[in-house]
Amino acid sequence: MIRRQIPNIITLGNLLCGVIAIIAAANGALPEAAVFICLGIFLDFFDGLAARLLGVASPLGKELDSLADVVTSGVAPGVILLFLLQWGNPLISNLGLLALLMPLFAAYRLAKFNLDTRQSHSFLGLPVPANALIWVGLAFYAVPFGYCPCGICEGLNPLFQNNYFLIALIVVSLITDVLMVTEMPMFSLKFNFKDMSWKSNSVQYLFLIGCVAIVAVTRQWYAISLIILWYIFLSAITQKKHAE
Repeated sequence: MIRRQIPNIITLGNLLCGVIAIIAAANGALPEAAVFICLGIFLDFFDGLAARLLGVASPLGKELDSLADVVTSGVAPGVILLFLLQWGNPLISNLGLLALLMPLFAAYRLAKFNLDTRQSHSFLGLPVPANALIWVGLAFYAVPFGYCPCGICEGLNPLFQNNYFLIALIVVSLITDVLMVTEMPMFSLKFNFKDMSWKSNSVQYLFLIGCVAIVAVTRQWYAISLIILWYIFLSAITQKKHAE
């Protein structure tokens, strides 16, 4: 009985991380919120792995996992984006409310994923945790650790006070919202370990090379965001191959 609950306990840990991330973001601690989102995504990976290793996978665990992901990878990054937009320039605060669409699209995506039997080896649409990591990278880059804004945001990265950049963030968020619920094939990050040749893992190798290049060139936290955008772009240009 205890063994059967281990994956669910890990999933509840993911949910707890999401709740803490929301509270942290609402109090201005965006980098700290981003850390808890990352921890939640980490636990999200291991709950399924634990269920398979222990042979205790269940429909309850699958539903619980989606509920936790809605909070950690849907609501929490949406709150981060909302505050980034509102702090950056109060004049576009009304447009910033579009950030609240993120949890809605994430919830729809997860419900759709639970009913879709075609996504066992790859994805159709942008995975919710991947979308969350875009905003995690920006949260790390926008605000220093330990900084809590009060009044005018002196500690906010000046880039996030640029109207054009903020509007670009809104546009990107709307695009990624739609990508979560589309049928665009997204390649799996898993390598074919039975055959590590370039032919069998060409897309994965290209993705890895791109990730190394992004980190080497930027050496900034926003590299996380760029890596996810690279994943989306690479999936888009190789989607014909994966749709076959």
